Parts: sequence; C-alpha cells; structure tokens
Amino acid sequence: MELNLKDKVAIVTGANRGIGAGVARQLAQEGMQLALVARDAAKLDATAAALREHSGVDVLTVACDLRERTAASAVVEQTLARFGRLDLLVNNAGATQRGDFFELTDDDWQDGLALKLHGYVRMTRAAWPHLAQTQGTVVNIVGVGAWTGIGEFTIGGVVNAGLINFTKAMADIGKRDGVRVCAVNPGRIRTDRLERNIQRIAQNAGVPPDVATDRLLKECGINRFGSPDEIGQAVAFMASAAASFAQGSILDIDGGETRAI
Repeated sequence: MELNLKDKVAIVTGANRGIGAGVARQLAQEGMQLALVARDAAKLDATAAALREHSGVDVLTVACDLRERTAASAVVEQTLARFGRLDLLVNNAGATQRGDFFELTDDDWQDGLALKLHGYVRMTRAAWPHLAQTQGTVVNIVGVGAWTGIGEFTIGGVVNAGLINFTKAMADIGKRDGVRVCAVNPGRIRTDRLERNIQRIAQNAGVPPDVATDRLLKECGINRFGSPDEIGQAVAFMASAAASFAQGSILDIDGGETRAI
C-alpha cells in the first residue's frame, strides 16, 4: 500500500529508543522528514544518525525535557525553522512508575502526569495551528492499560485512560479544524522496559528469565511479544490518507491481550 508520506514532516517524541525509535524508523522508510525529541541527547543523536544512513531522510534532533512548560513550543518552533511545515505529531514520550499503590509517592504520580499527560497536552496545543494548515494528524501512543485496572499499574492506567478521553476530545475539535486525531495502544512490546519487567518477575519468583517470559505470555494470553516497528507501521498507516476517515479511532496492537468490548 502506498501511504504517500514522502517529504512530509513529523515530530516524534520519546524517539531515542523503544517504541519511539520504531515509529521513527517506519516513518523514515516512508520518506518523512523527522524531528526527534527526547531527553538523552547522545541516544537521540545515535538514532538520528542511523535513520539518515539507512533512509536518507533529513532528521532534526531536539534534546529537551517535555515536563518543562516551554519545551513543547520550542520543539515546534525548531521543527518549523528547519522544515517549514508540520504534518504529523506522534506523542510518545512518557513512562509511569509501576508498583504497590501504597508505596507509590506523590512525586511518582506527579512525574507520571507531568511527562506523559501534560507533555501530550502541551505538544498538541503547540502543534495544532500548524497541523491545521496542512490538514495533518496527531497520533497518541497510549497503551492497553487504559482499558483494564491493574493493581500495580495505577498511575499508568489513570494516565492512559485520561489520554484516551483526550484523544476523543481533540478528535471532536479536529473535525472543525481539519486535524485528525487518533491513538495507538501498544500491548507488550519488546523494549528495554519490558525486559526490565521480565527481570523483575524472574527475580521475585526465583526463576530464569525464559521461564518468567513464558509466565508473562501465559498471563497475558498472547503468543508472543510485539516489536516497536509493528507499532511504527500502525502509526504510519494512521497518519496516511489510507486512514483519512479515521477520526478519534483507537487502535489496539497487543496480540489479542485486550478481550474486553
């Protein structure tokens, strides 16, 4: 399928590793020019260098902390200065602390809200008028934890559920302004974070990592873990004209883990 994304411009937050890097790879393969955003400048530069080498696209890196109130506007300004337009915003930056609810602190909650929730809100606000000019798209990377309450994922569940509502609300505004807003919900994706979770399960249960992996797959009711590039492929589709009638759509990419209606 020809997605016709060549030479369009995308901002991808949290782009230095994991799902963000997978999204960036797929968009680069489609010929999009990229502004990559993350806190770790060294990893961000390494990701950008690999994309330039393998895809030949122009890549801007912006190392910043999206918890800072002025960061979102600065990212958009630098993107426009480099490329002159904006067609796609992929909100992906943000991880929330797992753990026993009674051991999670106010600071843990504040951090989860500051980066993932407020970061998505501020980036969307800053990018919106420019996306309206190009009839562009926002794709929020949220997570299937939005659908089901899990005791050790209270912060993430609350943030993700809020972002699903935010996606729907912005899609409603987007009908007026000509901006499409959708979300992709990853399930268990092979990232450093998933590997750390497997190591934690293995340590707590006193079993090897491969046994912990099998237990986690069985617990989730899935046959394998996904890859960051599979999330990237979903984002590329949602950003393209092939999904032009998708407004407020929520796409679960989780191997069938979510079985609720």
